[in-house]
Amino acid sequence: MIDDDGILSMSTQDLIDSGQAWLMEGHIGRQCMAAIENGYAVLGPTAHRDYWGNRIPARTEVQPGTLGSIEYANKLREQRGEEPLEVS
Repeated sequence: MIDDDGILSMSTQDLIDSGQAWLMEGHIGRQCMAAIENGYAVLGPTAHRDYWGNRIPARTEVQPGTLGSIEYANKLREQRGEEPLEVS
């Protein structure tokens, strides 16, 4: 998305979904991984490769309830009293 100032602006989940999170400067990838670990985001709908060629699985490739899955994120969100994530 381009904001009013013409600056590319993507949400954390958008960066993960597109695979850009894993190709950008290291800090961005670490922040996206922290969002996944803390239930603020989930793995993308398709697998991607990071800058180094490591494969990042799709959210459908991990077991339900494990890191990166929607079930994992929503369990943490429920514990914090937050609304569940809804991703397509």
